[in-house]
Parts: sequence; C-alpha cells; structure tokens
Amino acid sequence: MKLSIERASLLKAVAQAQSVVERRNTIPILANVLIEAEGDSVQFRATDLDIEVVDRAPAQVTRAGATTVSAVTLNEIIRKLPDGSLVTLTEESATGRLTIEAGRSNFSLATLPKEDFPVMASSEYAANFSAPAPMLRRLFDKSKFAISTEETRYYLNGVYMHVADSEGGKVLRCVATDGHRLARIDADLPQGAGDMAGVIVPRKTVGELRKLLEDDDMQIAVSVSETKIRFATPNITLTSKVIDGTFPDYTRVIPQGNTRKLEVDAADFAKAVDRVATVSSERSRAVKLSLSQDKLILSVNAPDSGAAEEELAVAYNDENLEIGFNAKYLLEIASQVDRENAVFMFNSSGDPTLMREGNDTSAIYVVMPMRV
Repeated sequence: MKLSIERASLLKAVAQAQSVVERRNTIPILANVLIEAEGDSVQFRATDLDIEVVDRAPAQVTRAGATTVSAVTLNEIIRKLPDGSLVTLTEESATGRLTIEAGRSNFSLATLPKEDFPVMASSEYAANFSAPAPMLRRLFDKSKFAISTEETRYYLNGVYMHVADSEGGKVLRCVATDGHRLARIDADLPQGAGDMAGVIVPRKTVGELRKLLEDDDMQIAVSVSETKIRFATPNITLTSKVIDGTFPDYTRVIPQGNTRKLEVDAADFAKAVDRVATVSSERSRAVKLSLSQDKLILSVNAPDSGAAEEELAVAYNDENLEIGFNAKYLLEIASQVDRENAVFMFNSSGDPTLMREGNDTSAIYVVMPMRV
C-alpha cells in the first residue's frame, strides 16, 4: 500500500476515527485503525465493538492495499507534522511496518494484520430517512445533559429517539432522564421516519455524533434497526449498537397541572444561580427560590461555608412559593434556553417543576425539587 495525502484532511479523518478507540484495550487490534486505500481515496475505520466509525478522505493512491496501526500514535504523529505538508504512507508487507514521511520527518510504525480487524456486521435497516444537521444537533444537544450515568439503570444511559404524537401531529422526539431531571425535545418528522422503531442511542455515540453535525448545510442519512443506528455524511459513517432495554414511560413524570407561572430572563437567572451557588455545600448544592409578586429571591444557606442571597425582577403574580433545587440541575437547564425568556411552571414545593423556552413547547424540561 502506498498513498499521498494532505496533512489537514488526513488529520481530520484520523482524529475522528481515533476518538472512538478506547484508551485501555485488552484486545490489541481494537487500539488500531484500519487504513484501506483504493481508487482515489483512503478510508480509516475504528471500533470499540459497540461503535464503528469510517472516515473517507481524498488521496493519491499509488498502490492499493490495507493495514492497521495504532490509532492514537498515528493521530499524534499527524498532529505534530507541519501545516500544509504532504504526507506519504507506505506499507511494506515484507517488514510488516507502516512508514510515514512528510518533508524531512520519517516514522515507522508496527502494524497488525488487517484480517484480524473486526468489521461491524451490516444490519437490515427498517427505517431510512435524511435530516438536516442543525435539527439533529438541536435534538441531541438539548437532551444529552439529562442522560443518566448510573450503570445499574443502563436503559437511561442514552437518549431515547422515537416517533411521538404532539398537538400538531407526529414528531421526531428525543428524551433523556436520570430520575432527577428530564429533557424532551421535538422536531418535525422527516419524510420516511414514520416507521422508525424507538431506540436508545448510547451516551458515547451521542458524543461522537456531535462531530458529524458541525456543518449547517449537511444532510445526515439516518438508518435505524432494532439493534443498530447509523448516521452518515458523504465522508463519514458512524454505526452504533443501541441500548438493549426499555425506556420508561416518561410521559407520567411530565406535570400537566402546574399553574404557577414564573417568567425570567434565562441568562440573568443562570448567572444569579451560579453566583449564589458559590457558597453552597458541595454535597447538596441546594438553592432556594422564594417567589412573591414580580420578585424572585435566590438564596443559599450552608452552615459550614456561608450564606448568599440575590434578588431578581421577574414576571410572577401567583401565591408566594418557596422551593429548593440542586443548583447544578438549574444551571444545566437554564443553559439550554436559546431565547431570552425561561418560563417555569410550578405546582407546590414538593412537585416536579416544568420549564420551557417562552411559549415554545417543542423543548420542555422537568426538574425535581429538593428540601431546603
């Protein structure tokens, strides 16, 4: 195998592939990236057996072939090469090594046989549709903060993507929850997505997917089966197993009867919460919200570290209410708001609180209160 490629496009492809590779591997081949050169392109394939990413880049291929080398080492070498250099990769089957040349730099890396590299079995996808990158980015970005990290409830360790009914008809919906807070984000249902089975996309996949969604003009081809999900752009294909479990009925925890309405500037609210939470105790991070006519007082009282209080002008004309929350949860939810105003709907100090952006119901958040 022999090929020449621009450093910039090589780095982009290798970086995307190597990020899937787990740092500690008991199976040596899983630390490697499979390089396949043919025609006028080269592709880099990496996997951790749950996710597989294939990244293609244009190259001048002098001799077609394939080999595998350490993904992390290759990435580090390419990263440190000078900008704008032309990189030549040559694999000599006789020596079993891959040579990397760029300008006056020369590296030789050990390889492992390409036959040992596990390629994810392709699956029959029941639903295929395409969606604009900004739409998918919004669905996953706004929901991923609520993914649970608790291993025992493994079925909450991802984002539940499914087709749901809303007031305006069917929508593509992403939901994540960890039992303390919940995010439910809706988007217009893409053509062809109506038959999609609901799947739980794992946390790591959501993180890797983010890199495919940077380009606003990109259309992403999405394919879904009961066990796998695939996201593809012309150059990158990300295939992942989905979590084998049943996502709980989240509609039961979304409060319907909350009538006390607080409207507040989202950015001011987040900054104020952040300031008063500075003195909260590390363990509970509790912040108390005291609501009265058009006034909100945020306060923290931590006997061992101190107390803090801040007043905000808000729109509220209901009965007085005192309610406590974990500051971290409030900050994460407030940071999701793209519009100016965050609307909180309360019932009582012991009931879940609903939050949305202005009058927009396509993104709603639920947060459980805590005793303060």
